[in-house]
Amino acid sequence: MRKVGRIIIFTVLLTIVLVTFKFLWDESRAEIVSYEIVTPKTGTVENTVVATGNIEPRNKILIKPQISGIINNVRKEAGESIQKGEIIAHVKVTTEMGELNAAESRLKIAEINLSQAEIDFARQQTLYRNEVISRNEFELSEAAYRKAVEEQRNAKDALEIVTYGVAKRFSGISNTQIRSTASGTILNLPIKEGDYVIQSNVFNEGTTIAAVADMGDLIFKGNVDETEVHLLKNNMPVKIKIGAISNKVFRAYIEYIAPEGKRENGTVLYEIKAALRTPDSALIRADYSANAEVLIKQARNVIIIPESSVEFSEGKTFVYVLRAQGKEQIFEKRQVRVGLSDGVYIEIKKGLSVKEKVRGLQLD
Repeated sequence: MRKVGRIIIFTVLLTIVLVTFKFLWDESRAEIVSYEIVTPKTGTVENTVVATGNIEPRNKILIKPQISGIINNVRKEAGESIQKGEIIAHVKVTTEMGELNAAESRLKIAEINLSQAEIDFARQQTLYRNEVISRNEFELSEAAYRKAVEEQRNAKDALEIVTYGVAKRFSGISNTQIRSTASGTILNLPIKEGDYVIQSNVFNEGTTIAAVADMGDLIFKGNVDETEVHLLKNNMPVKIKIGAISNKVFRAYIEYIAPEGKRENGTVLYEIKAALRTPDSALIRADYSANAEVLIKQARNVIIIPESSVEFSEGKTFVYVLRAQGKEQIFEKRQVRVGLSDGVYIEIKKGLSVKEKVRGLQLD
């Protein structure tokens, strides 16, 4: 019995020793790491500058009223075409009592002065015919009379303008008719009947009646980072991709690069503008978001691999070429000469062929 017990104890101890040894052996062995295998291919690498921005009409005209008052008739709607000189809306003048009182007072004074000037001029005419006064005195009297006539007419016009918005003798060019100053499309019509509008003058921008633009003459306006703006030049071709219009690329050419940048969130950005070429079949609306892609350099029909497969060390570039593929992958470190990169793929100029395979990213 004792002998059997010793055998059992010995067997248990031996099992524990063997399990412990195997565990320590497994822990001491290096873990086998597997990598993705990448095959070089022939392709094209492009180095581009990308700007984000919007599509805008080159010239957008804001129509302002020349008199203050209340909109009482709107003839157009946003989105409609309009010709220069067409009426957009009418304004009904709202008379201010102070201005009205001043205008009426001016007319009364002008009429009094005119009445007196008529009497004086008639008297002077009689004296001149009787050769009592000289011709010079008569001409002075005549000039005073004509001046009084002109002042009375101006005062009457002023009262009519305050009351009706236009003098009757100038009714053909009434400021109460708000006309478009350009031909194009009405982008925005922010007023409606009953709205009070303020006239445009040197002291006030005035109320915007409408925004009009030629939608056949569009530009891309966007921003480029300060690290890339030096790569751009006027007349460089641009590819425009509009978010709202999928699967279409529009052509453009850079026509403006801002000489001064603006700081936004710690980054200096420079504005660029590109003239957009739009086919008649494309309906592009103002303020569409868009990206502009400017081609700087291009390498065609070259050997390319993912840039993540390249190791950069001490000013040199290396790849790991696959030499054996079995339970364990064996790679050879090799120096290569690289070229253009687009941030995803990189050109291999020397040191690698499309028949070889290289180490990629480590597998989980």
